[in-house]
Amino acid sequence: MLMNKPQITIKDIARALNVSPSTVSRALKDNPDISKETRDLIHAYACEHNYKPNVLAVNLRASRSNTIGVIVPQLVHHFFSCVLSGIEKSAAEAGYNIIVAQSNESYEQEVKIVHSFLAARVCGVIASLAKDTAQYDHYQELLQNNISIVFYDRICTGLKTERVVVDDYAGSFAAVEYMIQTGCKRILFYGASPHLEITKNRRNGYLDAMKKYKIPVDDSMILLCDTRERAIALTPDLLESANRPDGFFAINDETASGILYACKLVGVKVPDEVSICGFTDGAIAQSTDPKLTTVEQHGEEVGKSAFSILVDKLEGKEKSANKIVRTNLVVRGTTK
Repeated sequence: MLMNKPQITIKDIARALNVSPSTVSRALKDNPDISKETRDLIHAYACEHNYKPNVLAVNLRASRSNTIGVIVPQLVHHFFSCVLSGIEKSAAEAGYNIIVAQSNESYEQEVKIVHSFLAARVCGVIASLAKDTAQYDHYQELLQNNISIVFYDRICTGLKTERVVVDDYAGSFAAVEYMIQTGCKRILFYGASPHLEITKNRRNGYLDAMKKYKIPVDDSMILLCDTRERAIALTPDLLESANRPDGFFAINDETASGILYACKLVGVKVPDEVSICGFTDGAIAQSTDPKLTTVEQHGEEVGKSAFSILVDKLEGKEKSANKIVRTNLVVRGTTK
């Protein structure tokens, strides 16, 4: 079995060429104190043996690294993968490294990630909160260590940090208004954890659209449901009730696809009998039958904006601290 050769170090090069490690280090940085002949010899040996500098070791020696930590709740979600794509493209152009970690919607995992970022001495963090994160001491610890934070999507309002969000309120209002204008009179809202800012903003957009058209809303019309599985379990009974809804506004496309599947299970026609709208506009929205009407979030723009704000802060540039990325309604086959 072939074994990978271990990476050579500065000490290995020094030993092979019979010079000191400090001479090797300075030669690799093209320090003029080292003769050109010696520098050329060391560069040639390093190149021949595929020497790569230890980035982590460099960071540990430096007061400020060139590495940014990124926390993603779930990589499988189209929106978060788009955000990450935007961050990666911007980081590559600006010469920054990134460390990506996935919280898997766990507060405990999020705390561990933050502590690992502290140990790696990242220069800044771009983060979106896990669904169950309601305490923020770990982020406060970053700030106390002079590590800048930019939150995106699921933000922390309890800390003085920069943030990038999509216009959840306007997106929700536009979606629900469109459903009302196309004939819906009883629209249910499927939301996420009530403490999350995105839930509050999307619920408020829903409520204000209903209020504008004088459609009464009671507690039975707002439900905690933000996964496809939960929507499939919850929706059939509602569709078969005496006071059946004629519209659903879901906090994400996964949930909306679950509602659509539940409609098929009980024989309810979409959009003739029930309209459905999601929020994201990922691959799911275009792979259902019929295709989902949804609110487009522009995840890549969110990622690029978050990175830009963080780097401006790191480099001492005075710019607007926060950004709201506009949404737009994409009408497809699940609404009239």
